[in-house]
Amino acid sequence: MKKIIIAIDSFKGCLTSAEANQAASEGILAKMPEAQVMQVPVSDGGEGFLEAFQAAMGGSIVEVNIKDPLMRTIMAQYLIHDDTAVIEIAKASGLTLLKPEERNPMVATSYGTGQLVVDAERRGCKRIIVGLGGSATSDCGIGMLRAIIEAFAKHGNWDDVRQLDDVSFTIATDVNNPLCGENGAAHVFGPQKFAQSKDITPEMIEALDSRANRFAEASAKHLGRDCQNMPGAGAAGGLGYAFLQYMNAECRSGIDLLLETIHFDKLLQEADLVITGEGSADRQTLMGKLPVGILRRAQRHHVPVMLIAGRIADEQLLLDAGFYRVICINPPGQPLEISMQPETAKENIRLIFLGK
Repeated sequence: MKKIIIAIDSFKGCLTSAEANQAASEGILAKMPEAQVMQVPVSDGGEGFLEAFQAAMGGSIVEVNIKDPLMRTIMAQYLIHDDTAVIEIAKASGLTLLKPEERNPMVATSYGTGQLVVDAERRGCKRIIVGLGGSATSDCGIGMLRAIIEAFAKHGNWDDVRQLDDVSFTIATDVNNPLCGENGAAHVFGPQKFAQSKDITPEMIEALDSRANRFAEASAKHLGRDCQNMPGAGAAGGLGYAFLQYMNAECRSGIDLLLETIHFDKLLQEADLVITGEGSADRQTLMGKLPVGILRRAQRHHVPVMLIAGRIADEQLLLDAGFYRVICINPPGQPLEISMQPETAKENIRLIFLGK
């Protein structure tokens, strides 16, 4: 009996991790009914982070009325398990909360993420894990900090915020960019947060970067330390910086953090194959993204790893990195709008394991 572990990332805008895993499991079991298949929902900090951690550690989902990136009231969720809270910032400050024409990082705020932090602290959480991914914002976490100050501070000053002193923060991200400069949040990720490319001007990106630089300089003077160049500072439009600078957060690879939580190394014992994947796989996959995090763990146990994706580029680089096989789920010539339909994607995943 073969033991097969399935740990596929979400196909953004198409399938969740759990849906992709289920489709792969169905295809495998149709071909090999005797196989022992283990499905592991995964996320590196972005879409599906909350669900992946709930599957891994249990806990209860908490719903809170907060503000979205345009300060409209919405209901957002986060996870509590014992004294640990898990927050997926996309639930409060994410691009998916906005219509395409509403996307504008010049005005979008991370205020709602701060409200989730406040709620978790008030419920007694002493450890807060934050998945940074899919944000609509590029405000360096200023909105988040404002929400916390308004909730806790007596005189509108961060020095008054003592309630968070006993809370440890861990941010989960695959982004290593600094806050400012040509490799920073505004220049690298800012353009992705606008409604359309025609809405972006170089002046807008420079304005976002200048705002980040001014905020970092003021923060460094006030707190006596400067975290703007730490890995992860540029994640989620600078939210990573706010957590590092103001919360003394630890920055971790999202997938490594999750794999440790679920004791993935134990799952790999006596495994014959791991199947992972993502929507689009190329050389960037090897720069700390979820599939390569799984690959590195599996290699320690000499377990082969198959990579599947809706789009494949740089196939030889992926094979050279150690993936046993690299497979595109979509048949040649299939239009993108068809491939992106959830039922089509599920069927394409099933079929590759049936050899069709």
